[in-house]
Amino acid sequence: MALPSVEERKNGECQDNDGANSETEVTNPDSAKTSPDGEKNESPSEPAKTKSPSEPAKSPSEPAKSSLDKELEALLSSCTDPPPDVLMIQSEHAGMVDIVKVEQNTDDPAMTDKKAPPPPLRPPTTWTSANIREFKHRMASEKHGMLTVRRGEVMTVRVPTHPEGKRLCWEFATDDYDIGFGIYFDWTPVTSTAVTIQVSDSSDDEEEEETESPWHSREGDVERGSVYRLRSRYGEIMQVFRRDSHREVQAGSHDYPGEGVYLLKLDNSYSLLRNKALFFHVYYSS
Repeated sequence: MALPSVEERKNGECQDNDGANSETEVTNPDSAKTSPDGEKNESPSEPAKTKSPSEPAKSPSEPAKSSLDKELEALLSSCTDPPPDVLMIQSEHAGMVDIVKVEQNTDDPAMTDKKAPPPPLRPPTTWTSANIREFKHRMASEKHGMLTVRRGEVMTVRVPTHPEGKRLCWEFATDDYDIGFGIYFDWTPVTSTAVTIQVSDSSDDEEEEETESPWHSREGDVERGSVYRLRSRYGEIMQVFRRDSHREVQAGSHDYPGEGVYLLKLDNSYSLLRNKALFFHVYYSS
């Protein structure tokens, strides 16, 4: 028998190697790891996850919603009114994000001023009396019949409506010089029938006292009549004018428009030098 040549033997070895390579199994390098001792460690295969039939299928392009997004959606969907303001706060240390619902404050004065204005008030009935000396003598004997309005001051007498009364009446006079006088009405529930007095340095200073002052700002002067921009719950009965109360007794009355508080303004803000001695009488009539 003829022996194969060198080239034939080389070709035969190449064919044997190719066959061995084709029969070699490709294994996952992570499935079996060799320990330093030479032993093979096989990792247990994970069980296949079964999908619940009730769970909706997620689109591969749609990202999973976080718990923060779900909480925000639940908050907005529960609102029947327009959605409230939502404040998101993130902690600097833990990185947690909280959702805070911001409620609207309906007691804000700025929102309260947007309400409908009160109904117009009827003008008062006014008259004068020449018996000024007799009136001053009678008021001087009363406990609170005589007051002093200092220079540059504005005095506001607050008179609540009385359950047994139907109208407000007033009388006043001054010594030697005139004084400004006007009346306004506060549509507010009456909790006390006590008469109170507020004194301020000027009409402009009263803007700072929101609980007491009905005026936003003042236009004009007492000589030609002061015009005030009133807050929504206040109404003007008689504009502030300088009255000749040093010559005649200034008197008047006004029928109750409803429950509330009368504001009688005695204005001496235009006087820089003189205090005014005031004889004043206010009462209700049935």
